[in-house]
Amino acid sequence: MPKPRVSEAPLLDVKNLSVRFRTVGGTLTAVQNSSFQVFQGETLAIVGESGSGKSVSARAIMRMLAENATVSKDTVVLFKGRDLLKLSEIEIQQVRGDRITMIFQEPLTSLNPIYRVGDQVSEIILRHRKISKKNAKLEVVRLLKEVQIPDPEARASQYPHQLSGGQRQRVMIAMALANEPDLLIADEPTTALDVTVQAEILSLLKELQKSHGMAIMLITHDLGVVRKTSDRVCVMRRGNILEQGAAEQIFNSPKHPYTKHLIDSEPSGQPDPLSDGVPEIIRGTGMKTVFKIKHGSFLNRKTLDLVAVNDLSLAVRAGETLGIVGESGSGKSTLGMSLIRLQEPTAGEISFQGRRIDKLRKKQLRPLRTDLQVVFQDPFSSLNPRMIVRQIVGEGLVVNNIGASGKEREKLVREALDEVQLEADSLDRFPNEFSGGQRQRIAIARAMVMRPKFILLDEPTSALDLSIQAQIIDLLRDLRRKHDLSYLFISHDLKVVKALCHRVIVMRDGNVVEQGRTADVLENPKTDYTKRLVHAALDMFA
Repeated sequence: MPKPRVSEAPLLDVKNLSVRFRTVGGTLTAVQNSSFQVFQGETLAIVGESGSGKSVSARAIMRMLAENATVSKDTVVLFKGRDLLKLSEIEIQQVRGDRITMIFQEPLTSLNPIYRVGDQVSEIILRHRKISKKNAKLEVVRLLKEVQIPDPEARASQYPHQLSGGQRQRVMIAMALANEPDLLIADEPTTALDVTVQAEILSLLKELQKSHGMAIMLITHDLGVVRKTSDRVCVMRRGNILEQGAAEQIFNSPKHPYTKHLIDSEPSGQPDPLSDGVPEIIRGTGMKTVFKIKHGSFLNRKTLDLVAVNDLSLAVRAGETLGIVGESGSGKSTLGMSLIRLQEPTAGEISFQGRRIDKLRKKQLRPLRTDLQVVFQDPFSSLNPRMIVRQIVGEGLVVNNIGASGKEREKLVREALDEVQLEADSLDRFPNEFSGGQRQRIAIARAMVMRPKFILLDEPTSALDLSIQAQIIDLLRDLRRKHDLSYLFISHDLKVVKALCHRVIVMRDGNVVEQGRTADVLENPKTDYTKRLVHAALDMFA
């Protein structure tokens, strides 16, 4: 049942929200006449497919839309009785980061790459609170510890690129909670987190909400999270709110067919069986990757060896999908990047199609890059913001001289976009004009257009809602069958891994904890760590 409201008057009252974007191809309506309220102390979840207008609605409230966006004159956004759309720039800056804070979907693009994470958390504290720099640093360490970042003193002195995706997301959460806001807008707050930390972060948010009477506006595609954490739910599609009500009512007796479709959508099926005697396409033997972490003051500089991958061996057969799972910071992404030498391993041998590639120079590796493709975890940071989709997807074709003419390359680009369920009118739009899930599909299209033999998929479905996840899984299956592709699939979503991967490796602190056939490992885990992962992923939010 929804919790009793602390106050009858809404903390946030959004009326007739309409947002349009000016694009090369015309005007795009992202949100259309949407109205909703958030009350003090409650959690309102906004759910829907990628591109439904969830994140645009949040950015409109915060007045953080792109320059080509227009908010309707009929729109009213009342926060504690004040219309945020009528505040001056100075007045809205005083509200942002203090009374209303936001956790963004893509932490790497929100954190400044040239400043240490501790300084960035400290900045928001110093901006809105009367506190000394010394006490602000102590507060930073406390906040980082509170959001479960290990060794917070050392991590505070690191740069964003030195943290895992999940750790960066936790830094964003620490920044958002620093000044104890009245309203926290959480845009996919657990997208980059592994399943065990998801539960910890959501529990933390609920504890803070309870102790401070804070309201949360939760934007997510994870219906399991919504079911466990939210009081009320708004269901959006194509810029419209189709249904809203108490969470219990939405899940137990949904009225709109689209809501029923969302609830029924979940990754399913199993990977096609592989024939015996299929040759290996890529192998890593005795792989080790160590990072040197420097921290401490100028006069007391310390160096810490962080072993991200520790003497690990793996092989992927032609047409096989090998899953890599584990908590954030376990070394999953580092292993994948080291295997295709986008990150130089400290030790180990790597063979691709029977040829040693660990000793090849960058120039010698270049011809192999068309066969070895990657889809990154954070699509926005991997897409050039100054290029339109036509150029982004087709760039590899031009660089590698694929296609006899510009017309033929255009055809290949259109086919790739069609395969990932993006319309042809996407060709002339920029990355910032798409939702997070749509940007992920652009990144997948960019890899697929090269027709590679091996693809490293680093959390490729993390930004996608459930219904689109199922489509992407089917797409990856079809492409694997059609082109005999091999995948190294890195994910914290065990439901997706179960549906797509033939075998799975469970990692923790750079080591292999357990490995084997996916069904064997997930249905009958042998180690306590794997049991905990399986419980968090397949039982807790079921």
